[in-house]
Amino acid sequence: MLNLDFSFIDWSLVTGFIAKGFVFSIQLTLVAMAGGIALGTALALMRLSGKKWLVIPAAAYVNTLRSIPLVMVILWFFLLIPLLIGRPMGAELSAMITFTVFEAAYYSEIMRAGIQSVARGQVYAGYAVGMNYAQTMQLIVLPQAFRNMLPVLLTQTIILFQDTSLVYAIGAYDLLKGFEVAGKNYNRPVETYLVAAVVYFVICFSLSMLVRRLQQKIQIIR
Repeated sequence: MLNLDFSFIDWSLVTGFIAKGFVFSIQLTLVAMAGGIALGTALALMRLSGKKWLVIPAAAYVNTLRSIPLVMVILWFFLLIPLLIGRPMGAELSAMITFTVFEAAYYSEIMRAGIQSVARGQVYAGYAVGMNYAQTMQLIVLPQAFRNMLPVLLTQTIILFQDTSLVYAIGAYDLLKGFEVAGKNYNRPVETYLVAAVVYFVICFSLSMLVRRLQQKIQIIR
C-alpha cells in the first residue's frame, strides 16, 4: 500500500529547491515568448509577402520545426551547437535559444492568421494615403493583428510554460527539476511529483482563466 507523507513540505523546501527552478522557468518562458513573437512576426510577414525568395525559406522553417518533437530540438541545440562554435553554451542559454527558435514557428502561424484577419480594405486605405508595405503593416495591420490574436498568443505562452519542463533532458534547473531534487533529498519522490503536478495545474489554470476574461473583453470591444 502506498504511504504518502507530505509533512516535509514547508517554506524551506520552497526557498531551498523550488524557488530557483521557478525563477528560471519564468525567465525561459518570457524570453522565448518575446523572442518567439518577434521572430514569428517576421516569418509571418515573409510568408505573406508574395515573394518566393522570402516565402519558401520561411515556410520551410515553420513546417520543419512544427514537425519535430521539441525535446529532440532541445537535444540537438545542446549537443551540436557547442561542436560548431567550439565551446559549451550551458544548459540555460541553450534552452533559451532553443525555445525561442522553436516557438517562433508556432507564433508565426498565429500572427499570420491575425494579419489575415484584418480587413483587406484597411491595407488598401494605407496605400491610398501614401504608405508603403512596411508602413502599412507597422501602423495599421500589426496593431490590429496583435489585438485580435492576443488571447491565442497568451494561450500558446501557457503551453510554452508547460513545455519548459522538457529542459530536464539537458540538465537545466527548472521548476520540475527543483521538485525532483527535493524529492531525492527528502526521499519522497512520489509526493514531490504530485505537488509539482498541482503547482503546474494551479499556475496554468489560473492563467487560462485570465486569458478567457481577456478574450471576452476583446470581443466586447470589437
